[in-house]
Amino acid sequence: MDAGRVAFFDAIAPCWDGWHDLPRLAAQLEAGLAELGVGGEEAVLDLGCGTGNLTAALLARLSPAGRVVAVDIAPRMVALARAKVGDDRVRWWVAAAEALPLPQACVDRVVALAVWPHLGDREGAAAELLRVLRPGGAVHIWHLMAREEVNRIHGSADGPIRGDLLPPAAETAALLARAGFAVQHVEDGERYLVTARAGEGR
Repeated sequence: MDAGRVAFFDAIAPCWDGWHDLPRLAAQLEAGLAELGVGGEEAVLDLGCGTGNLTAALLARLSPAGRVVAVDIAPRMVALARAKVGDDRVRWWVAAAEALPLPQACVDRVVALAVWPHLGDREGAAAELLRVLRPGGAVHIWHLMAREEVNRIHGSADGPIRGDLLPPAAETAALLARAGFAVQHVEDGERYLVTARAGEGR
């Protein structure tokens, strides 16, 4: 893992929730997850879980038999999320997207919310997501704001995320296709969303 990024996200972890309108964020996440069809007994990987806001939204849509695997590179983010969420349907991991401590074909869906720009090896991450997804499982590369706004924020930031720019959604879709996914949806407007599925025959 990139030690500079780990230190950066550990440092901002206590401030993270205070920088957001949490009720508005919860409503956006609920609406988005409903649109994506998340629910039931799915096992969902929350990639880059941060302080657990998406994890909580996922749990609200899953049945008692559903579960979330929440992963982040920053131990302090994971500690805060675990304390806040407090649900035994979640397994928490400190790990990088390129080296997930998970068995093959163990999740039905991956939601990567606001994390894609921070991945140093996106091709490696895509291959790893394909490995842990069950055949037919979906990955969603998702930002709640436009790509230009994401890049403005990161471009004006201090520290190691200054160069963490979000590529055009078409480029992300092409990368996922090269990794072996079947791309289903590409959106690059007021929000950013690329949805792709793992092949049934792999």
